[in-house]
Amino acid sequence: MKIGVPKEIKPQENRIGLTPDSVKTLVSEGHEVLVENNGGFEAGFENEQYTSAGAKIVDKAEDIFNDAEIIVKVKEPQKVEVDMIRENQIVYTYLHLAAAKELTEGLIKSKSVNIAYETVTDDNGRLPLLAPMSAVAGRMSVQAGAHCLEKNQKGRGLL
Repeated sequence: MKIGVPKEIKPQENRIGLTPDSVKTLVSEGHEVLVENNGGFEAGFENEQYTSAGAKIVDKAEDIFNDAEIIVKVKEPQKVEVDMIRENQIVYTYLHLAAAKELTEGLIKSKSVNIAYETVTDDNGRLPLLAPMSAVAGRMSVQAGAHCLEKNQKGRGLL
């Protein structure tokens, strides 16, 4: 299959749908992987790492959405991306559809197949794709709370 990895365009989102190691695994299984130019830069990955893993670097997201059978992202598609999703195209990403009526309607209209990471369960009913990010959020909440208590944030300066 042809798998496309566009650069994330949601503000403050620096991750990318696949790492070079993931690309290498997919390519070794016979898949073709397209990665948007500098798509992994903010996550610490260079184009050369992707090409060494067997990916083809593509200049524009439009080309990825036009050519790939599967799209792998991190965050929910933005309006401009939803407009590029084709009928029967498979999209893997976090979607959070309950809070996004316009996104839900756009995906239904596209007649695409969407798999939300946050709903994938294992044989024991656990959420293996959501759990790691939830753990990170839990750890970060302590830092965020402590930051709010700092005097320069109008806090009391006490924990």
